[in-house]
Amino acid sequence: MEVLAVLNLGDFAQVFSKMGMFPVFDLAYYIVSILYLKYEPGSVEVSRKSPVASWLCAMLYCFGSYILADIMLGSSPIDYFQYNSHILLASAVWYLLFYCPLNLFYKCVAFLPVKLVLVALKEVVRTRKIAAGVHHAHHAYHHGFFIMVFVGYVKGSGVALISNFEQLLRGVWRPDTNEILNMSFPTKASLYGAILFTLQEAHWLPVSKSTLILIFTLFMATCKVVMTARHSHGSPFALIESWVCHLLFGSPLGGSEEDHHHPPASVPSSPLKTKEELSEGTRKRKVKKAE
Repeated sequence: MEVLAVLNLGDFAQVFSKMGMFPVFDLAYYIVSILYLKYEPGSVEVSRKSPVASWLCAMLYCFGSYILADIMLGSSPIDYFQYNSHILLASAVWYLLFYCPLNLFYKCVAFLPVKLVLVALKEVVRTRKIAAGVHHAHHAYHHGFFIMVFVGYVKGSGVALISNFEQLLRGVWRPDTNEILNMSFPTKASLYGAILFTLQEAHWLPVSKSTLILIFTLFMATCKVVMTARHSHGSPFALIESWVCHLLFGSPLGGSEEDHHHPPASVPSSPLKTKEELSEGTRKRKVKKAE
């Protein structure tokens, strides 16, 4: 405790938890989200054939968690679209990523050092969304702890949970990519984070919300930056989950971790590359052939 007092962790956590997300952090969130959309097979072709469908997919990638959480809490699913500045900012990012001349904007944000910074900033927003979702559900259902977990979970990973609907907008149907069946690291982390914030909201976790936000943000940002830098699609939870599942459910030890962004069927999976990058490599080869 003396070390924490010397470092003024409590004061720093308080300032960090009250820091505004718009526009810097939200901009990073939109860039990374739509960047992952561009990695998806067929997304560039859809942007040429139907810009409206491409824009809707981009909005789902940016605001899908808000839409799904509003539906769960009985609010209008289009409530978030009243924030014109957010919609315009996300739309500008979508346009630059898909239609910028010479693909310059994409090349800049996909440059690894820049991408690592953007990924870290995105996790700041994800943590804040999980905490806000749990807090919002707590006001609506004071003792509905499962509802708090569900809403916080959806706020943190709603984009992945409605990915199948987004695929339909692009004219693709891949039920094997269901996020519940193949949970990626961000989806699992959002679930665990929602549980932690629910315990804190119920005063069962002896830590302040601001400190929990800071610690969980550091954990998420570090994991995602390291995974992105190493082109890894594994999960830091894999070892613990394998033992727990073997103990409780009789599942075999080990098992492969699947990432949300799957490569095309024609590209073999590689343990050294993420599926986003496999999809990106396929798209680049198609562009070169077209040139």
